[in-house]
Amino acid sequence: MKQLILLTFLLISTKIIAQNKYSNCTAAFLNNKMIVDKYDDKTKAKIPLNAVGMLTVCTANISEKATLAVDKIPFMIAIKDHKTGTISLFSNKIYIKQKLENVLKQCQKGDAIVLLTTNNQYALPHNEILVE
Repeated sequence: MKQLILLTFLLISTKIIAQNKYSNCTAAFLNNKMIVDKYDDKTKAKIPLNAVGMLTVCTANISEKATLAVDKIPFMIAIKDHKTGTISLFSNKIYIKQKLENVLKQCQKGDAIVLLTTNNQYALPHNEILVE
């Protein structure tokens, strides 16, 4: 009986502590500027093959006038091959920031950089960035 009470308590406390899935909006930023022009479901993220700067994923304050990066969050990076559709990890590391030019060294025109959040409380709708 004590085990049942303990198990019930643990289940309830886990529910209380758990964050809601995808409850925080995030965006990809290059040099503190959001990569997409609009934060909507139609806009596609794109960058040129010769782009340089610091890539981050941040929670964001989004308004009609401006989008501001707030807090950097951890993310992983994968690359989607444009010929085969194969997605492979850029590395096994978790980043807070990464030089974009290091990632682009492994890309070709038409590939996509795929950003992966490490916590499901963060929504990242523009997670695939086309390399032009």
